Amino acid sequence: MVHRRSVPALASLALAGLALAACTSGGTDGATPDPADGSVDLRMTVWTSDEGHLALFDEIADGYIEENPELVSSVTFETVPFDDYTSTLTTQLAGGNTPDLGWVFESNAPEFVSSGALTDVRPALAGSEGYEFDDIVPSALDLWSEGEGLYAYPFSNSPFVMFVNTDRIAESGQDDPADLVSSDEWTWDSARDISAASAEQLGGAGLVVRDFDYSDWGNLATVWGGWDAAPWSEDGTTCTFTDPAMVDAMTWIHDAAFADGAMPGPGTSADFFAGDVTMTVTQISRAAALDGSFEWDVLPLPAGPAGQQNIIGQAGVGVFENGENPEIAADFLAHFTSPESAEQLATYFPPPRESLLNAQTLADANPLLSEDQLESVVVGGITDAITKPAHPNFAQLQTTIRGELDALWTADADVEAVLANVCSAADPLLQD
Repeated sequence: MVHRRSVPALASLALAGLALAACTSGGTDGATPDPADGSVDLRMTVWTSDEGHLALFDEIADGYIEENPELVSSVTFETVPFDDYTSTLTTQLAGGNTPDLGWVFESNAPEFVSSGALTDVRPALAGSEGYEFDDIVPSALDLWSEGEGLYAYPFSNSPFVMFVNTDRIAESGQDDPADLVSSDEWTWDSARDISAASAEQLGGAGLVVRDFDYSDWGNLATVWGGWDAAPWSEDGTTCTFTDPAMVDAMTWIHDAAFADGAMPGPGTSADFFAGDVTMTVTQISRAAALDGSFEWDVLPLPAGPAGQQNIIGQAGVGVFENGENPEIAADFLAHFTSPESAEQLATYFPPPRESLLNAQTLADANPLLSEDQLESVVVGGITDAITKPAHPNFAQLQTTIRGELDALWTADADVEAVLANVCSAADPLLQD
């Protein structure tokens, strides 16, 4: 039996509390689990409520239950609202209502990995017959690894891309961005100029970084990557918002919104998929929202002064150490992420398996995209990509930096002064 359950959001809880919920991390040894009291019920938290996603999960779980009735009698996929997912999950962990498995955002990966809340699943995955562990792209495992341990499987590796409304671009007489890609002139400056001109002539909005909304600043990594900028040092101990590259990138973003008219300002609602936005940065999985009401194209992220940088949003699924059945949950995870299951999941979630990262395989899962688009934008967008910002203290950093950046989103903001304040507030949190 496969069940679905939805739970309301609970009160926020710092991720530092995960350590209190975790037992000693012994991990799994890859041996076949042997429940002492008969088959068990597994529970896995997810943030999706999409019926297509959930139906596919049900199908994969049904196959496992059919093959292993002595181990598992049911799998419940528990939908937790996206906006409150991490706080709700950590509340469950600290409160003794621990799920067996759960999804984890890439931004919170270091916190979960270092907390001891997750089981080392490498032995269970690598030891599963036919799993082909070596097929997983090694770089995809970086966020989820500590030492020799692997604490979650990166089931979704969705590249950020630029969707463009070619009807608006043609109507406003601007250059076709696809031609600029071919001539190596597809840059953030050209995207800004096309967006500003089209918005001035046609109304609506020019360029939208989807889900940024002058709040979720981590999504700006899709832009500042072109400047080779980052919010903190590679070892995560020093704020780098004041580095010249970041100052230049954030100045570009500020001016695009407040001087050039290329980006809508704070408080403006603009949805590319409604047809009144010229281009938007978002993940390739959003293509499903296109309804054929306008002509469109999808392109790699533009290049900045430091060149072009691919950015992905990544999500992992792990087994919780303090759950009732970690060994059986790890065995189910091996089934849920096997080569066969990964090919099914590729319908919605770009996989980390090298054998599946080709246009031919992905074409079946993405009928709206041509093989050329899949090869250049999806496969190419995952290759040598970096993830959005992540840190062991991300929850506090996210809130603190958002508060300091509020001062940047006015026309007369002093960019350097605001970013200096960001670092003054962030540095103590980076050194905790």
